[in-house]
Amino acid sequence: MNPKPSKQFMANMIAFRREQFIQTLADNDALLADGFEEALIGHTHGSNVVAVYDYDVCVQVLMERDSMTIEDAVEWMEYNVVGSYVGDKTPVFISLG
Repeated sequence: MNPKPSKQFMANMIAFRREQFIQTLADNDALLADGFEEALIGHTHGSNVVAVYDYDVCVQVLMERDSMTIEDAVEWMEYNVVGSYVGDKTPVFISLG
């Protein structure tokens, strides 16, 4: 029977994986979305590695950091972030179900 991983092990594993994907993003010259570090959830795989962000967490960041309403935060995200294409290394934003 396999023992259940400890909370400390899981915290260390999460930190290790985060360091790995941050390094992968740097190695592939992926662009990052300034101010949304806590929404960064990973990267794509394949020939064009880009940063992947949780859209809803980005909205929450705007609401908390900039005191926006949910409507204003969504509008700001759509116009200023999601709508800003800056080349092949532009981050992607996903909505989790």
